Amino acid sequence: QVQLVESGGGLVQAGGSLRLSCVASGRTFNTYAMGWFRQAPGRDREFVGRNFISGGHTYYADSVKGRFTIFRDNAKNTVYLQMNSLKPEDTAVYYCNTIVDGMNYWGKGTLVTVSS
Repeated sequence: QVQLVESGGGLVQAGGSLRLSCVASGRTFNTYAMGWFRQAPGRDREFVGRNFISGGHTYYADSVKGRFTIFRDNAKNTVYLQMNSLKPEDTAVYYCNTIVDGMNYWGKGTLVTVSS
């Protein structure tokens, strides 16, 4: 069983930055591939990015490439989503995700609102 808790959402003006955090339970966090997804009002949940274990590759959706960065602190069991140059279309609930032993785990999400 893995629990994920996101934080760091809020209201920001277009062009601004936010950093989201996701704390994971579990003693083997350094083996988890950690991802971020988002869901805007009235839309399906979409992939933002995923980091494949510490030091591994990180992949991003084209819509956020060059603006968002995923990094992790294994000592704190935490993965971060640094979001720069935010746009109104980035407004969404952001979810942390991992798959462990074939089980898909999600946090409850944190709301990011970008005003124009």
